[in-house]
Amino acid sequence: MYARILVPVDGSATAERGLREAIAWAAQTKAELVLLHVTADDTVSIEFAPARYAEEVREARRRVGEKLVAGYVGLARESGIDARGVVRDGLGNRVSDIVLEEADAQRSDLIVMGTHGRRGFDRLALGSDAELVARRATAPVLLVRHPQATH
Repeated sequence: MYARILVPVDGSATAERGLREAIAWAAQTKAELVLLHVTADDTVSIEFAPARYAEEVREARRRVGEKLVAGYVGLARESGIDARGVVRDGLGNRVSDIVLEEADAQRSDLIVMGTHGRRGFDRLALGSDAELVARRATAPVLLVRHPQATH
């Protein structure tokens, strides 16, 4: 049914819950997991920083992302799941756009991602990358809420 499942991960408990759900799906369908980390987008601080510093910040974020993804790949593999990681630079882009691009590039059959379940002002102010992915993805999307997510 699913050959390749894309799982965005950011180190949060919500993303980890999404990953665990994706591992369960992959175990049932023998799918490969592609674990995607999008580095933080802090455009303002990087744009106003000296060029050398901006590049150092980007590289440090990339290293943190690679370490995070490697840990998640290891967790999936410990469960007997074929997995690999991808780290993408989020500078100047919405996370949802990068997730959608990567889903297409990887030919993902399913996207599984955690959602914080924000409502009201928080959702309006912070936006919802998960909602945007669900609305625009060509592949099916499974949104997984953390048990302590706001109602």
